Amino acid sequence: MRRPLGDLRVIFMGTPEFALPALRALAEAVQVVLVVTQPDRPAGRGRRLTSPPVARFARERGLPLLQPPGLRRPEVVKVLAALQPDLLVTAAYGRIIPEEILALPRWGAINAHPSLLPAYRGAAPVQRAIADGLAETGVTVLYQTAELDAGDIILQERVPIGPEETAGELERRLADVAARLLLDAVRLIAEGRAPRRPQDHSAATYVGRLRKEDGRIDWARPAEEIARLVRAMDPWPSAYTFRGGRQVTLCRARAEPQVSSAAEREPGTVVDVSREGILIATGRGVLRLLEVQPAGGKRMSAAAFARGPRVCPGERWGGADAPGDSATL
Repeated sequence: MRRPLGDLRVIFMGTPEFALPALRALAEAVQVVLVVTQPDRPAGRGRRLTSPPVARFARERGLPLLQPPGLRRPEVVKVLAALQPDLLVTAAYGRIIPEEILALPRWGAINAHPSLLPAYRGAAPVQRAIADGLAETGVTVLYQTAELDAGDIILQERVPIGPEETAGELERRLADVAARLLLDAVRLIAEGRAPRRPQDHSAATYVGRLRKEDGRIDWARPAEEIARLVRAMDPWPSAYTFRGGRQVTLCRARAEPQVSSAAEREPGTVVDVSREGILIATGRGVLRLLEVQPAGGKRMSAAAFARGPRVCPGERWGGADAPGDSATL
């Protein structure tokens, strides 16, 4: 089934920034006969209708574009079938792709997933890897099946996680790796040399979609765990707590060893305020807030924030101001 790479007819499915490097690479190497992405949706404070990044890129490049509200509609399947694709390539489309669409391409459907499968199948593998304190994650390119992220593996590459890296920063690096691996996989498929390595399904782990409440801080947790959560929740849904009933987003924080002044303090109690930031007691160790964002305000240094509303040692954050205070990721 060997074919010149430039003759390959590919349907690409993706939505966010993560998918752009892959679409850009494919558009320069194969015939992208259609780009399928999510519909435009309201965004921002003004709730203005906004196109997803993949849709904007497709329009700029003059690529055929389809933004269906659902993939199971007969007219959508009919449009895709009429294109007679050789391959379907997916990167973060954001919805389950029906079996009738996966069955359309002559050589099947492949997907780039930002984890080392079978670990972290599902919607938020990057955030979970950081929150769990992993030293590395990676990208897997696999054949798509009806079961979520369970298909045979074509290629896989390990990627280290930086000690201060946020989910947004790591995701951008993984997107570049995914683009390269997807193009390599497409080339192998065109040459008839693509491997198929079954996953060990007994070792599979899953992570669901993020919710806003997944970023809520539980000060009774260890400082190191809270610091990882802050990184994992950046840029969305963000880690947050409450001070005097008003939400404060934690943008950057660092775990530090326990200090004597915090030994008898309840978790969530401000221990010290200085030009280095705001020090808060936790269940184990202390957390130094370096950058925060008050509700309705801009991101700023924690020291600057403390000067405004006069943050003082001894005051409590979180607790009764945030019923059900917990971090669930």
